[in-house]
Amino acid sequence: MNEKDFEINKGIYDWAVRTFQSFHSRIGLNVKVHNNTADQLERGQIFLFNHFARFETVIPPYILHTETGCYARSVADHHLFEVSDGFGKLLRGVGAVPNNLPGLLPFLAAEILRGRKVVIFPEGGMIKDRRVLDDEGQFRIFSPTKQEFRKHHRGAAVLALTLEIFKRRILDNFEEGNERRIAHWQKSLGMNSPEELLEAARKPTLVVPGNITFYPIRIDDNLLTRGMQWFNDKPSRQALEEMAVEGNILFRDTDMDVRLSDPITPSMNWSWWQKALLNKYFADIHSLDEFFGLRENANKWTERLLVTAISRETEHLRDAYMAGLYKGITVNLAHIASALIMRLVRHGQMEIDFASFHRTLYRTLKSLHNMPDVYLHRSLNWPDKYRGLADGHSPELDRFLDTCAKAGLLVRGATSYRFSERLLEKNDFRTVRLDNPLIVSANEVAPVSGVGKALTEAIARMSDANPQEMANYLFDDELKAYGWNRQHFSKKKYADINQKETASQDARPFLLVPKAPKKVGVLLVHGLLASPAEVRGYGDELFAQGHAVMGVRLAGHGTSPWDLHTRTWQDWLNSVRRGYRILSGFVDEVMVVGFSTGGALGMLLAAEQPDKLAGVVSVATPLAVKDKNIALVPLVHRLNRMASWLPVTPDGIIPFYENDPEHPDINYRSMPVSAVHELRQMMYTLRHTLPQVHARTLLIQGDNDPVVEPDSINQLMAGLAAREKHLHWVRADVHGLIYDNVGNTRAAIRAFMDGTAFAWTDTPPNAVVAPVPKQATEKEPKKPAKAEQKQKKPAAKKAAAKRSKA
Repeated sequence: MNEKDFEINKGIYDWAVRTFQSFHSRIGLNVKVHNNTADQLERGQIFLFNHFARFETVIPPYILHTETGCYARSVADHHLFEVSDGFGKLLRGVGAVPNNLPGLLPFLAAEILRGRKVVIFPEGGMIKDRRVLDDEGQFRIFSPTKQEFRKHHRGAAVLALTLEIFKRRILDNFEEGNERRIAHWQKSLGMNSPEELLEAARKPTLVVPGNITFYPIRIDDNLLTRGMQWFNDKPSRQALEEMAVEGNILFRDTDMDVRLSDPITPSMNWSWWQKALLNKYFADIHSLDEFFGLRENANKWTERLLVTAISRETEHLRDAYMAGLYKGITVNLAHIASALIMRLVRHGQMEIDFASFHRTLYRTLKSLHNMPDVYLHRSLNWPDKYRGLADGHSPELDRFLDTCAKAGLLVRGATSYRFSERLLEKNDFRTVRLDNPLIVSANEVAPVSGVGKALTEAIARMSDANPQEMANYLFDDELKAYGWNRQHFSKKKYADINQKETASQDARPFLLVPKAPKKVGVLLVHGLLASPAEVRGYGDELFAQGHAVMGVRLAGHGTSPWDLHTRTWQDWLNSVRRGYRILSGFVDEVMVVGFSTGGALGMLLAAEQPDKLAGVVSVATPLAVKDKNIALVPLVHRLNRMASWLPVTPDGIIPFYENDPEHPDINYRSMPVSAVHELRQMMYTLRHTLPQVHARTLLIQGDNDPVVEPDSINQLMAGLAAREKHLHWVRADVHGLIYDNVGNTRAAIRAFMDGTAFAWTDTPPNAVVAPVPKQATEKEPKKPAKAEQKQKKPAAKKAAAKRSKA
């Protein structure tokens, strides 16, 4: 075959791109490109990627085409072209060339000079076990046929460096005004003008290493494995492995992270005599084939000197781009857990208790959070995804452990994990992904030195359960969660509602710990639609008095009404639980002080009777609210859920209505209907949980509260099982008793905390308080469906009803 047989057919190429786009939208593969900050895709000429799955060879050219519009070349295994004439023609039409094509490198160099981009897989084939380091930690690939390590292929380095040298010689021709040689190369490369040749020579030969990481890797049966077994009742183990692993990647929810590293420009520092030899050699060649053939055709000693110098530089370039390629690994939880397990097993530890394993895993993750050169999968930067990891309550960890258990690599006992001796055995390269997915993940992350360093430090402290350290880690997660969710819900599709918001105060959770804190710490819980800013002033006051203080941010608050739209009251309670755990790391006892909805959540927490609980203060807590529109919420909520299944109304028909808050610089102006629904569910649950609250309790209520039905306090008082409980009325026609310190509310809380005498006002001052309306409290709201208790779908429209915060 000649060059013309490999011309790109743009019609076939465009058809292939459209087909993949259509296919891509229907499969479970989530392709995400990272670090294209310097326009690497646009400026790069040679792109290098690792190789783990057969189908991934089509992804980089697809990305290049969709991002830049270019028709890229890719180097593929020559066996693919031998499948059939039709398939070989298709491959050639979409720019693929076989890796055994005679004159491959000069052919690719000419294509780059004509404006094409080239994709190369320098590992030389699929590396199923992901092992790319030898026993000395050098970049090498293990050859299963030769049973020895080999260096990565350096064809890409030869191509890049030789092409860069060629460009420099073309530029020299222009500087010297050598029109004869310029005309020769213009014609040889099929260019229309000398200017086109000059422009091509001026472009730097940028080599862009890129890493492809798949997560998670599953080994379950899928559509492809079942189809194979239908047609062949005894498929080979290798075929099953490829269908199981790659079928799950394609058809189940799998992230394919493509991370570009910084581009590399090949260069050589020529001595005067090397440059003179190169000039002499270049003057005698007339084609790129001759130029690239220097190594094979070097007969003179001068030419052999040039070959030695160029070969040395190609090795340096090869090592540089392979380091860049593996630096871009997107580290996930399976990587960290696998590396930890293999570290233990290789040191003879075949069992570890749950607490030590989970604590070490979590410590490693927190160390990695402080390593900017380690690129973590988004599930490890979003605390909502890895919450509970420190205690082993993590769906991501469970999925990894289940995969390892299916492969027979570990067993979960009553109190510990036990590892199989199979982890130390050699694996069949053809089936390793199915037989030992754990070693595959451990091998893949091995080049990331930061992971190894973090593991070493965490393992050294495996038995050290420092409560304050863990508390600081957990608080850092609260800050990360706030930042992640704020950024996530600031996207354009949420702008219509976000633009109506006026909250400007700092909505982050806060933790204030004096050098020598008092025995009792205070957990502050804000109300619905607000943020920790609502209690920050009071928190500063308590801190000045010597208390450790934690200001909780309830899930969905302080970010966007869209975030709150997706949350349940159980999510809010979990926020309070986490805050309680954090503060407990610094003090002997914890006093929970909650305002409005935060007060209800504080009592729900007290009903669980956690260790260290000193008491609970509940201020302006609702069992019913004054907004009559709440009676319509169940109907509107059900309509929204029904409408969310329709393509035209995925967010429901009335997802939000307007709120008129007392403190617009703190509270949301848009009230999610779903949040009001959750508030009703929470009030009902609280009413039936009060008999389980035995802790010291103080209830405070304003006599003319515009939001909460004041008689809620009497209902709460009657339901409490606490032996020591106080009721205190405040003359107030506002809701925010703590924020504005109405009626010296903070002094009443202070007296309760200290156990000092105080003139409690147990009847409303100069007011008659109506009993809580039965329809608002005595009828059990319909329990949410299971699907509803998961994350709700977002929504976006405004209703006419008016409601204040509770």
